[in-house]
Amino acid sequence: MHEDPTVGELSEGEILRRILARTGRAGASLVGPGDDAAVVAAPSGSVVATTDTLIHGPDFRLAWSSGYDLGWKSAAVNLADVAAMGARPTALLVALAMPNDTRASFVEALADGLRDACEALAPGCAVVGGDLTASDVLTIAVTALGDLEGRAPVLRSGARAGDVVAIAGELGRAARGLQVLFTRFRDADGAPVPVDPALLRDGDTGVLEAQLRPAPPIGLGPFAARAGATAMMDVSDGLALDARRMADASAVTIAIDSADLGDDPRIALEGGEDHALLATFPAGALPPGFRPIGRVMPRDEASVHVDGVPYLGAGGWDPYRDWDAAAG
Repeated sequence: MHEDPTVGELSEGEILRRILARTGRAGASLVGPGDDAAVVAAPSGSVVATTDTLIHGPDFRLAWSSGYDLGWKSAAVNLADVAAMGARPTALLVALAMPNDTRASFVEALADGLRDACEALAPGCAVVGGDLTASDVLTIAVTALGDLEGRAPVLRSGARAGDVVAIAGELGRAARGLQVLFTRFRDADGAPVPVDPALLRDGDTGVLEAQLRPAPPIGLGPFAARAGATAMMDVSDGLALDARRMADASAVTIAIDSADLGDDPRIALEGGEDHALLATFPAGALPPGFRPIGRVMPRDEASVHVDGVPYLGAGGWDPYRDWDAAAG
């Protein structure tokens, strides 16, 4: 067997051995990988659980994303959902469905990305188990667990008229990175081609990293909960769309001031995948790390206002509405 075999040339046990040798140990793990299921401590008596699936095509392109990128991103997007509930991430379960020609080095790099994202964004969290199977389409499904540490969860439905609307993290950078990829790194037929560093302009590296390796402010989720956040969610599909979801769940209207969204309010409103934390706080209780972008008003005919005008656009990404297989 050559130095970098495909997964089709290895047994399931050997693939698992290569992955688990690189992923570290979760601080809350009582029984780790190796049994039929992991056992994870939940000192508060409740567990926050979320899952997200990345599929080649709608969610990533192998021409643009390395195995390391995909491991990092698949961890980050799930960690953000746990943080948005006000919880501390404790463990990840990872299911991989891979074509048989996937190289072992790719899988190892993916495991490295999972480990490094956990260490950087949520220290103490790590992979505690998962599943492997074969598939024609590379698919990464991650379930993240978290501990509320005795606090009540922060829901989308708690925003109240008079609250401050605030953001922690970036808005629009991941969407700008996606624009770079789609406008400059596709061939004449629209198929993705690898990123050529020689074609990058000033600022491109940062926005590409925001798209391929997002770094949401995970630690600010529990911090916001302790500070009295009344509602919170992560901005995965676009600020306007996610603010609408929060407003509808809370039966309020969220008013956003575009002057607080940076130099390109449109992309801040409509771009997604930054995984910033959108939260509401009682007036006068805004904690460090969050910046105000608006206020909560009593419900009127529109869920979201921007600069005093009802926002009626779609405002973000809906895979059932927006995914186009012909677009590469």
